[in-house]
Amino acid sequence: MDIRALRYAVTLAEELHFGRAAQRHYISPQPFGRHIQRLERELGTKLFERTSRRVTLTPEGERLIAEARALLDTVDSLTEHRRRTTDEKLLTLGVLGFGLAERWTDLTAAVHGHDPEIAFSYAELDLADQYEAIRSHRVDVGIIQYVGPVDGLVFEHAMTVPRVVVVPARSPLADADRLTEADLSDSPWLPIALAHPALEAWSGPAADGSHSHGALRHPAAIPAAVATTGHIALHAEAASRFYPHPDVRFVPLDGPPVKIAVATRATDDRYAITAVRYATRLLGRAR
Repeated sequence: MDIRALRYAVTLAEELHFGRAAQRHYISPQPFGRHIQRLERELGTKLFERTSRRVTLTPEGERLIAEARALLDTVDSLTEHRRRTTDEKLLTLGVLGFGLAERWTDLTAAVHGHDPEIAFSYAELDLADQYEAIRSHRVDVGIIQYVGPVDGLVFEHAMTVPRVVVVPARSPLADADRLTEADLSDSPWLPIALAHPALEAWSGPAADGSHSHGALRHPAAIPAAVATTGHIALHAEAASRFYPHPDVRFVPLDGPPVKIAVATRATDDRYAITAVRYATRLLGRAR
């Protein structure tokens, strides 16, 4: 006996017409009728009386249909519970730029060590919306640049990356082993969109123009913009591997490094979110 045959029998009991019952399941009456006959053979009793004019339930059929409805309600309830559980383990991950770079596989291994059924869908974050995307429920988890507390969010520190300045390859600065902000005082900066006052403080002179129209929002676009305009911009050292460009150089720059964190909503206490937070703490300890 299979669940599908029971569903067919319940539908036939409701319609008392093979054609209409079969239509509700999007099959033709002949195979529908064969499923009913097979179910009756397996049960060893007739469930329906058929004549050329009508279909009626037998007393045995009435008892079976009542039990089948209760069984199908239970099956559907379990299926819905499993669907909800699966949905809770599918998290939308918002990623700023290169995210966790080479450490992403370490984080997923730690998450799946906690629960192998947790999965991620991808959404791109930008410099201007990286915090708000999480707070507004557009994403469940964000890999962002951490510069300090943000209302409504919980941060787990994942990694620290040295900062660099992206300069045109033709610039005299391109051959430097290391630069300071004073070395860059006469250089024009690309306007970069920033989402938080603390990011502006971290950026120093690079924050000029952060609120101007047309300020760059995507870290991946910075090297090409530097090559095109001849202006300079801040970035993280990993950008030299993830966004290489033949016409720019990534030169180490004195100053505060780039801190990368995994952010979640403070009010989100779902099991999968707790697993991600725990895995990030493991990642932070292992660095």
